Formats: sequence, structure tokens, C-alpha cells
Amino acid sequence: MRHPARLPLEQLEPFLLPLPEPPTFIDWATLFGNPHPVELEVGFGKGLFLLNSALARPDVNFAGVEIVRKYQLFTATRIAKRGLSNVRLACADARLFLRDRVAADSLQAVHVYFPDPWWKKRHHKRRVFTPEFAAECQRVLRPGGRLHLATDVPDYFELSRETVREQTSLVPLPDEAFTGRDGAVGAGDFLTNFERKAILKGTPVSRGVWVKPLAAGPGQNPGGPPA
Repeated sequence: MRHPARLPLEQLEPFLLPLPEPPTFIDWATLFGNPHPVELEVGFGKGLFLLNSALARPDVNFAGVEIVRKYQLFTATRIAKRGLSNVRLACADARLFLRDRVAADSLQAVHVYFPDPWWKKRHHKRRVFTPEFAAECQRVLRPGGRLHLATDVPDYFELSRETVREQTSLVPLPDEAFTGRDGAVGAGDFLTNFERKAILKGTPVSRGVWVKPLAAGPGQNPGGPPA
């Protein structure tokens, strides 16, 4: 597959999320110029999920944070060529980004797809899905908001699931939440390039979705509205 030629930086700047110092919480409505709900992808890589989601859901704003600068610019080129004004891309450590830039109860969803498992024990500290990260996800999600995780590393998934259970009050959704994404999928029906590779190799993919409970109230559904 040919990669798109990168556009000049001045053409990409409208799609890049500025990170002024000292850190302050982002005002999403001001950033996007509208009050639409915001969803964040952590580690967007080449941007397939953000691209398809922004095209399919123009009434939702999408932010992405990626630590590798070349992927930020690669994805910004894909977004800019389609004029998708509902996407902004940051280059930063996602753990610090959540802590220092995202206000409490401000996101409709956090998406974490195929994070690097950092296999060696001495590298585990680099993993994104730490107890602190899980707690930050709960803080930044609005009531009814959802945390989405997918990985093709079963041990990492079990560790992440245990971390969410121990460090947050997020509620796991039942298996029915994955209807249509558990079996074989057709071309273009994958979330990310990593998922496409896993599917083509026949590697099982583990998925989880957790919801932030709504404020207590008689007769309320703790799962909240779909995110």
C-alpha cells in the first residue's frame, strides 16, 4: 500500500493539537468550535480508527495522542486530505496527556487499541495501561462514558482487565457488546492496521469495554447511553 505524500506543515497545523506550557486542561468546545462530545484514541499509529470514525460520525469530535511524531504527521496528512475538521492530533506521552491536559468528566470515550506490550520485564514501566492510567481514564470519562480496549496479547489483556477492576469502579459490559466484531470480518471492517494484521494471521483478539457509572438515582441504567 502506498503511503500518502506528507503535506507541508502549514497545511497540517489546523489538525495538530497544540500543547502549551505550562500544561492546562483543554477546552474541547473552544478547540473544535462546537459542543459535540469528544472521544480520545491513545496511540493512534497510522490513524485508521480515527479516520474511519471521523468520517462515519461527523457529530462527534475525535482527539488522538501518539508519542511518535512521524505517525502524528502521517495521520494528520490523511485527515487533512479529507478535510476532517472533527479530528485533532497530539504528540505526547498519553499518560501525561491524560493527567495534565484532560479535565475530569470531559470525554465520551477513551479508545486503546493494540498497545505495545513491552515484553521484557525491565520495560514494563513503559506500558501505557498502568494502574495510574486506568484511574485517569475513569477520571476523564463523563458518567456513561466508555473505555475500549483491544489487544492480541492475552496476558496483557488479562492484566489490563485486572487493573481496571482493582483501580477503578468502571463496569465491564457483557459479551453481547461485541456482537459483530467477534467472528471473521471483511476487508475494511477492522479498527486498526494492527487488527488487520492479527486477523490475517488468525491471531485471536481480546476486547473489553467498561462504562463509567451514572450518578446514583432511582431507576437509572448504570451503563448509560451508548458511547
